[in-house]
Amino acid sequence: MNAIKTFLLLMSVALPLAAPAGAASFKPGRGISLDIWVTWPGEDRWGDREALLPFPEWRRSVGVPEIRALKAAGFSMVRIPVDPAPFLSSKTEGYRDALLASVLDSVHLVTGAGLKVIIDLHAIPAGPGRSVGTGEILDDARTFDAYVALVRKMAQTIAREDPAMVALELMNEPVAECGRRDARRWTEKLRQLWAAARASALETTLVLSGACWGSADGLVVMDPADFPDRNLLWSFHSYAPFILTHQGAGWTGDISPYATGLPYPPYGENESETRKALEGIKARVQSQAPFLRRASIMFFVRDEMAKIATPKKLAAVMSGPFSDAARWADSHGVARSDIVLGEFGMIRQEYENDFVMKPEWRAAYYRDMIALAERFGFAWSMWGYGGAFGIVESFSGAKAEPDVLDLVRGLD
Repeated sequence: MNAIKTFLLLMSVALPLAAPAGAASFKPGRGISLDIWVTWPGEDRWGDREALLPFPEWRRSVGVPEIRALKAAGFSMVRIPVDPAPFLSSKTEGYRDALLASVLDSVHLVTGAGLKVIIDLHAIPAGPGRSVGTGEILDDARTFDAYVALVRKMAQTIAREDPAMVALELMNEPVAECGRRDARRWTEKLRQLWAAARASALETTLVLSGACWGSADGLVVMDPADFPDRNLLWSFHSYAPFILTHQGAGWTGDISPYATGLPYPPYGENESETRKALEGIKARVQSQAPFLRRASIMFFVRDEMAKIATPKKLAAVMSGPFSDAARWADSHGVARSDIVLGEFGMIRQEYENDFVMKPEWRAAYYRDMIALAERFGFAWSMWGYGGAFGIVESFSGAKAEPDVLDLVRGLD
């Protein structure tokens, strides 16, 4: 039955939307993602409307003045992460329409300030306090069907919004592995999501990404011909080089918590800082890491740093995803203006980690990533407003250093 429904949806949208690429009604620009992972209560509290509303969570601390300040700083677009998990939990059955209405209110808050919006259905892995995450959505047929229904409902919710101002991203960073076989499996699921959204919102631009955590590697093994639709944007994320951008981030594995203090760029005037940081990493690994992991952690850190030890090497690592995405777009007749660097960033401070990246290092990284995106003709959205990667705020509403915002203000 699901296969029949999907086929009918695909047939209903494919023919009228077939057209040359590059005709998306939503023109992306310079953007920033708003908060997620800041005030989430555990799922055991989701039965209480007050625990989640207003929704999304950034509405509790960000209002009209803050959104207007983003526009004044030079942003033209805001990416709104929307956690799909509450919509897939039985605890919210009584007020899901209220959650959708709150998302729409949030859209109006942003567009009312003159900024475009990408609604980002921001699935993340399940963990303590939440039973449904990206893995469950992709691997469990019943949960995926519920997610398809959510995509349909979200598209219906925004269908009447100005298509030049509001777009819909169907899933953040699908965690399917890299490779053509996995890309094929993801394409089959993405076609169902695309069909559900398009049948519900005929004029809304839809944002699609590849598998492999939404990376350029996942994008370039996709075939746009699988989506005969003139009104699409294509997204990829890049946090290269990961050894620098995720310093201290324990949720990435057992290496980043020790690998802190590394400067950007790691050579030139910062060479002594790099040596000092490597000595500190070695000391932490020797005193804190499990004995059998110490040698492999240090080998990995030194190997990753060797890959970016010179300007030429660092440039190759950072530009690689952009070059790949550009070649893919050109070979498939996709306009580069329809490509979005949907996320990039450098951590400021990981939760409960004392290390804080120097603001000038962060600003230099964001500057170089923005320059790459714009040289290749791509739009971009940096991560993110607050929290560990905070551009505007750090934690609990405290202001982050102004260096990255000042960089955006100074763009031509």
